[in-house]
Amino acid sequence: CKMRTLLTVAALVAVTSAASISLEDLEFHAWKLKFGKFYKSAEEESQRKETWLANRKLVLIHNMLADQGIKSYRLGMTYFADMDNQEYRQAAFKGCLGSFNRTKAHSTTTFLRQAGGAVLPDTVDWRDKGYVTDVKDQKQCGSCWAFSATGALEGQTFRKAGKLVSLSEQQLVDCSGDYGNMGCGGGLMDQAFDYIKDNGGINTEESYPYEAIDGECRFKPDSVAATCTGYVDITSGDEDALKEAVATIGPVSVAIDAGHSSFQLYSSGVYDEPNCSSSDLDHGVLAVGYGSHKGQDFWLVKNSWGFDWGHEGYIMMSRNKHNQCGIATASSYPLV
Repeated sequence: CKMRTLLTVAALVAVTSAASISLEDLEFHAWKLKFGKFYKSAEEESQRKETWLANRKLVLIHNMLADQGIKSYRLGMTYFADMDNQEYRQAAFKGCLGSFNRTKAHSTTTFLRQAGGAVLPDTVDWRDKGYVTDVKDQKQCGSCWAFSATGALEGQTFRKAGKLVSLSEQQLVDCSGDYGNMGCGGGLMDQAFDYIKDNGGINTEESYPYEAIDGECRFKPDSVAATCTGYVDITSGDEDALKEAVATIGPVSVAIDAGHSSFQLYSSGVYDEPNCSSSDLDHGVLAVGYGSHKGQDFWLVKNSWGFDWGHEGYIMMSRNKHNQCGIATASSYPLV
């Protein structure tokens, strides 16, 4: 009888260990299906799975700390979960802001704050007011700058005309090379605004859809959906000025350091990364609001990595933490 019990225990141990292996396999398979991942060989698949498992461990440990209130945000198995951090930086951005730190052009117009200080609301979310289009996906192309620029212009065009129209990132990728932008190789939001101003406008997303590759310029003058007369830079590093701009103007283009594995795998909560740089910026996004969550001030930021990254494509980034991740270092909005 004792022998039978031992055999039963041994069988159970064998089943559970087999189950845990297959559970990981199932999880990995489901994740691959969700993100449409295909690998060239069994060898690549095995390497990817190894990286994926290492990231899964990172996520589980981090989320245990989040459950205990030690971390203010949660991680998840995002599209980038089969990449190590170095590959993620190359794949997600491909130098998405180009040579940002060397060549940043400055506007002659700087955001003027209200004398005596404006009374600003505690919370702002421009999505509620109809200023913000659905989350888009830049895919494997370093065009974040184009999405950030269209997002800000979509908001300002809505503010002026009362109509929300999705604008063409592909036009910016294909046509603004003379302004220092390099398509999928990176660019800057202010350079995009300059191009739109000189070009006499930008097409709708519908008339010039996104392809995620560099192509020939196919601007259609008869499908102009928005124009801009210039842009305004917000005082670099000043989160109070950025708050006033977001509260009184609308969604604002911002550049951030998004290079850490915590951003790569971000899922929800207020992102707080002490290792973030406020000067070495690699990603262009859109600040669409701000507020406080469980006593922590945050910026509400729209990303361009689809709905499956972050909180349905958005991230809450720490606010009033010494310009964390450089959110207020290079912020601007277009004039319409």
